[in-house]
Amino acid sequence: MDRKKAGFIAFGIIIFIMYAFGIHTFEAIWSFPSQRAVPLMVLALVGTGIYASIQLGFPQIKYVRHGINVTKGIYDNPEDEGDLNHFKALTTALSATVGIGNIAGVATAIYYGGPGALFWMWVTAFFGTTLKYAECTLSLKYREMDALGNTAGGPMYTIENGLGRNWRWMAVAFAAFAIICSFATGNSIQSFTVSDQIYSEVSSVIGTSHFLTIKHEIWSGFGVSILQFINGIVMAVIVGMVIIGGISRIGNVTGYLAPIMALIYVIAASIIIIANIDKISESFRLIISMAFNPPATIAGTGGGILLTMLWGIKRGLYSNEAGQGSAAIAHSTAKTKYPVREGAVAMLGPYIDTLIICTMTGLVIISTGAWKHTEFFVNISASSIDEAKLALEAGSFEGMRLLNSSLLTSFAFKEGLSFLFGFGDKIVTVSVLLFAVSTAIAWSFYGNRAAVYLFGEKAIMPYLWVYVLFVFIGGIAELEAIWAFGDAALGIMTFPNLISIVLLTGALKGMTKDYFKQDHVPYQK
Repeated sequence: MDRKKAGFIAFGIIIFIMYAFGIHTFEAIWSFPSQRAVPLMVLALVGTGIYASIQLGFPQIKYVRHGINVTKGIYDNPEDEGDLNHFKALTTALSATVGIGNIAGVATAIYYGGPGALFWMWVTAFFGTTLKYAECTLSLKYREMDALGNTAGGPMYTIENGLGRNWRWMAVAFAAFAIICSFATGNSIQSFTVSDQIYSEVSSVIGTSHFLTIKHEIWSGFGVSILQFINGIVMAVIVGMVIIGGISRIGNVTGYLAPIMALIYVIAASIIIIANIDKISESFRLIISMAFNPPATIAGTGGGILLTMLWGIKRGLYSNEAGQGSAAIAHSTAKTKYPVREGAVAMLGPYIDTLIICTMTGLVIISTGAWKHTEFFVNISASSIDEAKLALEAGSFEGMRLLNSSLLTSFAFKEGLSFLFGFGDKIVTVSVLLFAVSTAIAWSFYGNRAAVYLFGEKAIMPYLWVYVLFVFIGGIAELEAIWAFGDAALGIMTFPNLISIVLLTGALKGMTKDYFKQDHVPYQK
């Protein structure tokens, strides 16, 4: 069966299941069959990461320095096949990961899983570096080149070319869910966070009764304001104008945005951490102790250690995408004749994204005491705000949900920088905007590569139009629906990638051994 026919069948099955059983059917992979069981996704991600790390001799430790040297460009040969140099391939991948997950994702993890969830994000990142190394090296090994010399790579090509045509069904499944994930994780969540952040900022000034901010009920329980419509349209226009340019423009844009947005955010977080240096040791103590013994008094942690672990791993995956296979699509564009070389570069992603930036966000939230504040919670079963407040005051967190979690991070930055100025939260707002736009741009490339794999080059423009539409939808959508949709697609597209890593570990081990036997001489013009 050809890819196009298989792709239509795959989407037909997915749509039928969603219609018949709902989105939460897919999200079941993140759920607990019982309070004593570990979710399948936790076992798959961490288990594969541990297995690959042992088989490959812990490359996340041995080859980091080499990855840094490659990223510097000292081995770059402009004559090598590929589209982007090592640095731009990394920044394109980072632009999809250094984003909302670092702001909203960390806050969500700490809210639902307590400070201990940050520890499990670290665990995900450590073993995730091996998964990044594996998936990106394999994507370079099994990528295809078209007649014009453009690259086509990613787990779908790894599965089909590395495992054989009999495994095409799994490659098609990965590509189908990559497209769905691009609509949710890649843009809807980004657009929602920006829209809601702007709505909160504006409504704090003009109130919620202004014609811009008042929410008009579209159907029961769902209301949208004029401002949210405007936010969605503006985001859609910005993203739409950029992604038409293709991978070269994406690389240029993200090459500037990624360092700028990371620098602004990291500097602000560093100032807060230094200002609260006396509380940092206590923050780390909370992170470690609550990773294994989370208190039941924290909203959302009633499930104990397993729930804390779950939220840490969920948001760890969302922050660095290790094992998911999406970043491998970006890294497969690298100009190199050595797949292992780009794999070493890819390992830097989780270190930068989770171990550095996410940790800084977590320390800001914990050291400022923002994680203890309940004004950002809402009781979905309450009939009014007053009723929800009474429940919180009584210490009842049952049915509680966190409103836009970036608001919790904004509060932490405002509190943490209050000794300098009173607009620390605005730094988060700016970062949210830059992160979201950059992530949406990068994910459009992931999705259109998956679309091309299934349906050919003619699918690019229809895909991009639908992608831009979902940017708008995200700007007016509800938080719970967007996150459920994103978590589901994120989780399911991970399995085909992990299976291919396990089955191709032997080949990867041989490639790694052969590469590091060589002398690596810097390129000379």
